[in-house]
Amino acid sequence: MKREYNFSKGKRGAVVPQVGKTRITIHLDDAILERFKAQSRKTGRGYQTLINDALKSYLGLMTMPRTEEMVRKIVREEVAGQN
Repeated sequence: MKREYNFSKGKRGAVVPQVGKTRITIHLDDAILERFKAQSRKTGRGYQTLINDALKSYLGLMTMPRTEEMVRKIVREEVAGQN
């Protein structure tokens, strides 16, 4: 370890910029925040992720997870389309 470090050319902020996300400050009702935090404790997913997912869903931006049933349906449609 060095005795002194030179930070004269250092930059503030994240070391690795995060693409596709922006840090903001937002004011939410206490009751809403508590509900998301309670859901976070139940599911083990972060409350900010849950809020982001809820907003995506509201805006119609949420992509549906591909279940086994959906994959089978897609394959059947593709096979039927080739005949």
